[in-house]
Amino acid sequence: MFVKLCGMNSESAVAAALEAGADALGFVFAPSVRRVSPAEAARLAAPARGRTCCVAVMLHPNPAELVDVLRDFAPDALQTDLADEALLSPEAKRIWWPVLRSGRALPTPLPDRVLFEGPVSGAGEAADWTMARSLAPMTQLILAGGLHSGNVATAIRAVQPFGVDVSSGIESSPGRKCATRIHEFVRAARAAAAENPV
Repeated sequence: MFVKLCGMNSESAVAAALEAGADALGFVFAPSVRRVSPAEAARLAAPARGRTCCVAVMLHPNPAELVDVLRDFAPDALQTDLADEALLSPEAKRIWWPVLRSGRALPTPLPDRVLFEGPVSGAGEAADWTMARSLAPMTQLILAGGLHSGNVATAIRAVQPFGVDVSSGIESSPGRKCATRIHEFVRAARAAAAENPV
């Protein structure tokens, strides 16, 4: 089970995520309480380089923002909405994980890897698990939206995703990551995946 922890904005959060064994860390450059600058993200991500995938999380970026993030943060992957494809440079498209959302149009064919998200990223709103389940056999689907240690096992059983993604579900308050919740989430996801191999 691929586990992505999003909204990394402190050294302690990154350390806890690495200790827990996360496969990917998301750094948010879109408007959010979790937003970091490209330079700050690069500094925070330094201990994770070569150990886990460092993901730039954006939403409708303008060309200058995208250039800054690619240059200063040098992400392993870029996560932004499917609707943003026209904004992306060839360099960005090579590392792009499109975000698909419940109730919106889907690309044909599906990209190799996608995030399937609730209506608003980082808001703790659940995605449409039924729709996600129908897409999961066709792509490496990373399920996001409203997940936490208490429901991630149910989500994995229901959707059978390639991976799961969490942000608000590992926080003690908006934007403040909790090491205990990070470890609990990763443990719960790994245990559920072991019981429900895809």
